[in-house]
Amino acid sequence: MKKSLYLTSSGTLARDQNTLLLEAESGEKRYFPIEQIADIHCFGEMTLNKRLLEYLTQQGVPVHFYNYYEYYVGSYVPREHNCSGFLTLKQAEHYLDEQKRLDLARRFVRGALQNLQQVLSYYANRGKPVQPMLEAIEGAQSRTEDVSGVEALMQVEGQAREAYYSAFDLILENPDFAFEGRSRRPPANRLNALISFGNSLMYTLALSEIYRTHLDPRIGFLHTTNYRRFSLNLDVAEVFKPVLVDRTVLSLIALRQVRAEHFGEELGGVYLNAEGRRVFLQAWEERLQSTFEHRRLKRRVSYRTAVRLDLYKIEKHLIGEKPYEPFRAYW
Repeated sequence: MKKSLYLTSSGTLARDQNTLLLEAESGEKRYFPIEQIADIHCFGEMTLNKRLLEYLTQQGVPVHFYNYYEYYVGSYVPREHNCSGFLTLKQAEHYLDEQKRLDLARRFVRGALQNLQQVLSYYANRGKPVQPMLEAIEGAQSRTEDVSGVEALMQVEGQAREAYYSAFDLILENPDFAFEGRSRRPPANRLNALISFGNSLMYTLALSEIYRTHLDPRIGFLHTTNYRRFSLNLDVAEVFKPVLVDRTVLSLIALRQVRAEHFGEELGGVYLNAEGRRVFLQAWEERLQSTFEHRRLKRRVSYRTAVRLDLYKIEKHLIGEKPYEPFRAYW
């Protein structure tokens, strides 16, 4: 099973015959078999050359770049050899038709809210007093049927997420990770730093998997297709963030695998330090590789595979084969 390669130190990445060679600034050399790599994430200052990029293109391995503050800044995506003109036209058709776009956007939101409910139900069953938040999300779920536009739909989702995040303090009961409201760019506290970092990883995971389908990542439905580079990955990420990002964050804190000393303050924000980033990335990859019993396929699949399967379902929706039903977690 292929895995993501996370490069947190600075150095030079090059091709060495049929492997990747990372030479760190310290002079240390590490080798990575290309056939085991799904995608590459660069957090440090990385030097690449044309020969390497040609090799990554040949192998179909995308590279994602993050800045010093862990924000996603861009990707090198190999040529679109899977791109389908027919499917791109279908994506554009569904975006330009208001009702078709609203239908797909509503499906993304419904899937996201179902997974928000599943996360809170998991903790409710363990004695956490989150019932009011569950009821608020249930109310938002019913309102998705009444809205007449995508913007109003996003407002409903935003209200549901506000209620959802308000449950985190009740779940964690940890003053070192008080929520105090959602904050971004920069995150104002440790919990927001973890959520933001996890969300960035979710966006690039979705983008990597879209690249392996016939879909065009530039045409989304819930998130407006405009001058941003990609939007479909943002749509897909909404469905999976509760299951992958939030459960990883809550588990790391509950198990005390990530602690106050794993953070630092800089330029008015709070960020993971190098050790904290390493702990998070390890837990993130373990979650992506973990498996569950797929109800329709009747076999175990990984969560990374589940993202790809949802993309195939979107393809079938676009060509009129079968309506898209987003991934739903069952624990």
